[in-house]
Amino acid sequence: MAPEEFKEAKKIPLVVVLDNIRSLNNIGSIFRTSDAFRIEEVFLCGITARPPHKDIRKTALGATESVAWRYFDSTREALSDLSAKNYKIAAVEQAENACDLNDFKIDCSSGLAVVFGHEIQGVAQEVVDLCDVVIEIPQFGTKHSFNVAVSAGIVLWNLHRQFSSK
Repeated sequence: MAPEEFKEAKKIPLVVVLDNIRSLNNIGSIFRTSDAFRIEEVFLCGITARPPHKDIRKTALGATESVAWRYFDSTREALSDLSAKNYKIAAVEQAENACDLNDFKIDCSSGLAVVFGHEIQGVAQEVVDLCDVVIEIPQFGTKHSFNVAVSAGIVLWNLHRQFSSK
């Protein structure tokens, strides 16, 4: 599918929000994954770099040309925009009372936004506090976190499956 065809193709009502992601390679990888699952848009917030940039392009492999994106000075501003459009907002984070990804069921009556956070600090607490739900990816090894681009791949695959089956 050409980028122009992708732009016209039906998307799942899912927005990816990047909360202060510092690695340009992670940003590019998330664009590429967003293209693969036909998500609606990527919101780049705070210190998250914006295309065009050679290190984003290196891993995005052209996905910055197909996937719609917008930049916001703050994640709070991005979430306010989404809330005004009646999106449900989910942070992907390890937190008390988080919903296991395997148990999270989407509500297809509205759009969904998923927030992925900084590689070291995760999703900022002030951002988590603005979310409707927190989703946690189950882990079974000695490490207690995934790379943010890997997290995005796991979560977006799961959500795409759910949206596609409705």
